Amino acid sequence: MTNLVHDLEQCWYISPPWGQRIPPLLISLLERVYVKRVKAFGYCCGVEWSQHAWKYEIFTGNDNITVWGSELIGTGNLQPITREKPVFRLGELVEFRFHGDGPTIRIVQGIHLINDSWFYTIEWMSPGISEKGDEVFTSADAIALGGASPIARVSDYDLERVRL
Repeated sequence: MTNLVHDLEQCWYISPPWGQRIPPLLISLLERVYVKRVKAFGYCCGVEWSQHAWKYEIFTGNDNITVWGSELIGTGNLQPITREKPVFRLGELVEFRFHGDGPTIRIVQGIHLINDSWFYTIEWMSPGISEKGDEVFTSADAIALGGASPIARVSDYDLERVRL
């Protein structure tokens, strides 16, 4: 007999939260942008999938702010790259080294530049099922209920490329 919970969990981690095709980014990582809300220029130092759209992390010189794409005007100019490019790309399947007892394969849902190092967003917590088995609780539900975030930012050391 197949372990259905294990199969569900394995499918969960490799199912893209954005549906079948990954939506295009409105701006590029390291692109100089204008943030309408704060009336300031900055550059994109991160992007992460969140609730049906990309959220962008913008470094404005003083701090980082997180905004939706509709709040940005891209310039097309990229910051000079003095560091290595990200090892993994958005939507790529990776193997999570510190996965515990669950499945190892995950999908990259975000990329962030933090202290001149690239970090990758993966989902590390699988969905929960109610005691009666009639409801599934996802990552959005966990956050809304004040629980721990099922999203982790990990380094490229924590991940390995999936070899098909």
